[in-house]
This record gives sequence, C-alpha cells and structure tokens, in this order.
Amino acid sequence: MTSSPRIASISLDLDDLWTYLRTHGDPSWASRPSYLEDFVPLVLDTLDELGVKLTFFLVGADAAAARNRRVLRAIVDRGHEVGNHSFEHEPWLHRYTQERLEAELLRTQEAIADATGQRPYGFRGPGYSWSIPLLELLVEHGYRYDASTLPTYLGPLARAYYFWASGLSREERARRHALFGTLRDGLRPVRPYQWQLEGGRTLLEIPVTTLPALKLPFHLTYIQYLSRYSEAAAVAYLRSCLALCDLARLSPSFILHPLDILGGDRVPQLAFFPAMDLSTGRKLALFRRVLGYYGRTFRLVTMGAHARELSMGARLPLYRPSALPVERPVGEA
Repeated sequence: MTSSPRIASISLDLDDLWTYLRTHGDPSWASRPSYLEDFVPLVLDTLDELGVKLTFFLVGADAAAARNRRVLRAIVDRGHEVGNHSFEHEPWLHRYTQERLEAELLRTQEAIADATGQRPYGFRGPGYSWSIPLLELLVEHGYRYDASTLPTYLGPLARAYYFWASGLSREERARRHALFGTLRDGLRPVRPYQWQLEGGRTLLEIPVTTLPALKLPFHLTYIQYLSRYSEAAAVAYLRSCLALCDLARLSPSFILHPLDILGGDRVPQLAFFPAMDLSTGRKLALFRRVLGYYGRTFRLVTMGAHARELSMGARLPLYRPSALPVERPVGEA
C-alpha cells in the first residue's frame, strides 16, 4: 500500500440476495433468502489479506435477523466501519413521507447498533435514492455524511438494461422509475461538497466517484462487466481513471457490491445481473487486483475517515438540493 497523502475511501453496500430479487420483482424475495453467512467471511478474509479497512453499508432487515448477528458483528470486530443502507432496501425511498423516512432511518440505526455494537454515522440510499427530507433527517439525527449520489449520465441506460432483464410489470417499473438516477444526475459534482439545508444547517455529501468531466462510472461492477470482453482493457480503463483522479487531485470514493465478488456459480438465482456468467474465483482475482492498484495510488480508508479528513481540510463548496437540473454552488451567479 502507498504512503501517498491523498486518500481513497472504499465502501461496500451489503445488499443481500433477497434485496436483488425484490428490486428485480421476483416474489421469492419475501422469504428473505440470504448469502451473508457465506459472503461476509469470504470478503473479510480477503480484506485482511490485503490489509484494507472499509465501510459496510448494512440493510436494517438483515441486521435485525438473528441468523446474521455473528457475521455482522465480525465486520466491526475486524476493524471495519458500518453505515445505514435503509431497512427494507427500497430504491423508491425518495417517495416516502417524512414520517416513514424517519421511522426507516431510526429502525435501521437501532438494528445495526444492536447487531454490531457500532452506531452508524453515514448513510447511502438504496439505488442511490435520496430526497431533501432525508438529508434534513440525517442532520437532525447526528449523521456525519451522506453517500447517496452517483454523478453519471448512464443511470437511465443501466435502468433500461435492468428493466429489459427483469420482466417487471408497468406498475412495478413506475415504482422504480428513478432507479440508478436520471440524466440530470450527471450534472452533479464529482467532488465532495456540503448540502446547504434550511436554517443554515449543512451535511457532507461524498459522491460515488465517476470520471471527472465525462462522468463515466468506474466502480467494480463496471470493471467486472468490461472484463467479460477483455480483462486487460478493463484494467487499463481503471488505471486511466485512477491516474486522472490523481492528476485532478481528487480523492475518490469507490463503491463495491457483493455481486462484484460472487459469481453465478455461488448465486445462480441472480443470473439476470450483469457479469454473473463469471465465476467467483475469477471475480475475486480481479477484486484483489483492483484494490491493489488503488492501494498503490492512494491511501485506502473508510468513509468515516474520509469524512473526518474532509472536515479538517479546505472549506467545501455549498450546494442547495433542489429539483433543478443544475445545482449551483451557493453564492454563484
């Protein structure tokens, strides 16, 4: 790992098998099938080998399930941070009333603290879902950062692929109409900033990093998908993105998902997901390789550590959350 002063935060959205089935519209999700007992030890052992600590965003329903307590507690016991990823993992979280949002937030927070012994101070919405009432509730309940924005123009394309592969009804598609974001999300900042909320309150936003200017994603889901055609090209793309981030003096926030590591041999029920024709062994090898490249360019930290470093650095730009297509910094003409 590098001694570079510039950091990169690493996080993993611990979406369980049932959450993917639910988003896909598969009724079998209701029995809450899970792969956490297999996946969590696998990823923790791999992270130990690499010497990397990261932030796991946990789903409240999984944290509340007695069967998961041992593996979720191991996340904290082995030095990682936990964050809040909502209770039911519904990508239409932005459509909740404020009362329902607050109940969802606090119920998840309590379940995570009870299961792991650590209270979450960071939040990421499922499917990059967020709203102004959510941001206000995060501030009210002492959260230090939000990480729900993905500044890319490719959200609608990803959603179209997901709908094509799912067979969802028109009503179910309407509910998921904002899944993976809209075109205007590509206009949002790549660098961290402060949301300016009512009453002068602020909340740190750490976006999932995309390529500066072009706003192309380069998190591991995309790298794994590209590797189906050429692993050399996928790795070259990643290394180019890291070099550009370094040149732009940008400390990236890199997002992971379980299906970046689990292949179709372990989870055949999720064959509809991109790159699930790859084996777990092949995905795991590329996962190690990717984190190795990150570690040679940046100092790898949790999102909580990233947030603390940002709070001690230069003043961040302020943005007002709104429905406008372009968020302008406060005070900008």
